[in-house]
Amino acid sequence: APSGLLDVLSVASVVLDAEGRIVLWSPQAEELFGYPAHEALGQYAARLMVHEQHLDLVIELFADVMATGQGWAGAFPVRHKDGSTRLVEFRNMRLLDVRGDVYALGLAADQSTVRRLERDVALSSRMVAQSPIGLAVLDTGLRYVSVNPALERIDGLRAEEHLGRTVHQVLPKMDPDALESAARRVMDTGRSVVDRTSVGRTPADPDEDHVWSVSLYRLEDAFNTVLGVALSVVDVTEQHRAGVEAETARRRLALIADASTRIGTTLDLELTARELAEVAVPELADVAAVDLLAAVVEGRRSSLGPAEAAVIRALAVRAENSPDALAAADPPGQVARYGPDRLVTQCVRTGRPVLVPQVKDGDLPRIARSPEAAVLLGRAGVHSYLAVPLIARGEVLGALDLKRTGNPVPFGQDDLLLARELAARAAVQIDNARWYQNARDTALALQRSLLPSHPPVTGGLEVASRYQPAGATTEVGGDWFDVIPLEDGKTALVVGDVMGSGINAAATMGRLRTATNTLAVLGLDPARLLEHLDRITEGLDHSIATCLYAVHDPRRRQCRIANAGHLPPVRVRAGRGPELLDLPTGAPLGVGGVAFATTEFGLDPGDQLVLYTDGLVETRRHSLDERLGTLLSLLDGPARPLDEICDLLLRTLHHSDNHDDVAVLIARVRADT
Repeated sequence: APSGLLDVLSVASVVLDAEGRIVLWSPQAEELFGYPAHEALGQYAARLMVHEQHLDLVIELFADVMATGQGWAGAFPVRHKDGSTRLVEFRNMRLLDVRGDVYALGLAADQSTVRRLERDVALSSRMVAQSPIGLAVLDTGLRYVSVNPALERIDGLRAEEHLGRTVHQVLPKMDPDALESAARRVMDTGRSVVDRTSVGRTPADPDEDHVWSVSLYRLEDAFNTVLGVALSVVDVTEQHRAGVEAETARRRLALIADASTRIGTTLDLELTARELAEVAVPELADVAAVDLLAAVVEGRRSSLGPAEAAVIRALAVRAENSPDALAAADPPGQVARYGPDRLVTQCVRTGRPVLVPQVKDGDLPRIARSPEAAVLLGRAGVHSYLAVPLIARGEVLGALDLKRTGNPVPFGQDDLLLARELAARAAVQIDNARWYQNARDTALALQRSLLPSHPPVTGGLEVASRYQPAGATTEVGGDWFDVIPLEDGKTALVVGDVMGSGINAAATMGRLRTATNTLAVLGLDPARLLEHLDRITEGLDHSIATCLYAVHDPRRRQCRIANAGHLPPVRVRAGRGPELLDLPTGAPLGVGGVAFATTEFGLDPGDQLVLYTDGLVETRRHSLDERLGTLLSLLDGPARPLDEICDLLLRTLHHSDNHDDVAVLIARVRADT
């Protein structure tokens, strides 16, 4: 196998004496000219290998070399033993031995082989020199032995500054340990490494990180002897940045899409704020707080002057592996006062974001609510800060407060755009939630103000009641109850339900309750009273309501009841099972033209009468009979305080998926009556 360039060229050696006879003939000469040594030795070289037309020229050249000692080189046609002619590259020179005898040495190679190798060498040399890819060769000691101009430009060092030195010595900021380790593995195993990413800095650009694609492969000679490692280097910083930006953009779009589905799932103000904080952490920040101006939470508009502090109510806070930063934040529900110099105050006052890419020690007091909180933020490693206003319908509601601790990258303009997008989407949901909450609080306040505050004992009855507003996702309803003292120790017990929900239902309920109280003091028969209520209800904007009206007479130990489309009450008697009283159902109030009937039932000391609205027993998943059976089973047990019974019924029967309000009224006849 070839072991060097001369063997690849198959250079033939021929020695002639002063007369031009062949005295030495190499094996390569046998191969090149076709004559074995025993046929060539002793022959005149010119006559053996040269055509007759070139004979005189060859003799003249030979004589000139021998006379002057100056060598001759060139291509010359030579006759092969097989009769063919081929061009051969010659190098001729004069030799002198120890005795002073003169000889001629001829080195010859096939011209086509020489030209091919010349082209290969020239092509390889130009390719390496002109390649835009950085190329280098490391020896077995991983020292540079060759560097092309492109790598000089990439490294910012001349070739001479590379040669004989290791990667660690030349490029100490290029993670040289990892690069040399990879090169050593390639040299040991022969397995190439293609497109290995390396990040670092070179003298060509010492202040900026670059990203390179590095490929390595082992160099071997013809006998598989390892010569070292070749490496190619391509600067892919721009492609890497483009890829990072594309991935960042994709993640931001995903975050915005996620926010659209996760924020505002309910009309609960605190839950909506928590959803915003959970979306922001950890994708955008390590710590996120959602704060509203206290005036905004209360339903008032707020505008701050330049020297005015901001009174802020914390709604939600979330931190990723940062307990100190979490401790520095305002706890949810707490109202804090931030001075006019605070950054969050600046944000809500101007309605513009506040960005501090690199937080210095002097910035922390302007971020934190107190000196103690500033110390905690410093201990947490807060190094970047961003606050964006929550603006909905032209009003600044509060701010989304963001901090970075574990994420080493400071907030930038892209983060600012993303935070503003999240804040804009969340602000509308927060605004909807706070207006809904304000409206619902108003309706609840109205409704609760219309419900009675009765004594626990009245007219020989021990009484307990409960009112459960509708679920947070719906408006308030029109359920009500009442306990009305009458003459002669009698007591009227009322429970009703205005169909519909919202403030209108609550207002209608208040009007019916007032009318019931007015009619009750007249001592009317229950059926007669419902007839009057029916006519009143007809005039209340087509309202419909159910009502159960009962009058307890302790002297006669009886209860007279009339029903207007309501669920029947339950009578609980000692030693007997609870029972639903069999009453004529009657038509709801507001239907008009339907007669009502009064039914009498006995009610002895210790007996209980349980009145309730349909929100207690009606669900979408169970039949009414099944739910009424459950009610009776809960009431079938040992005697217990009435308040406990009320709580038991609400806790057990009122399902979370039943978005209706509930009224429960329980009366027990006292033993001393």
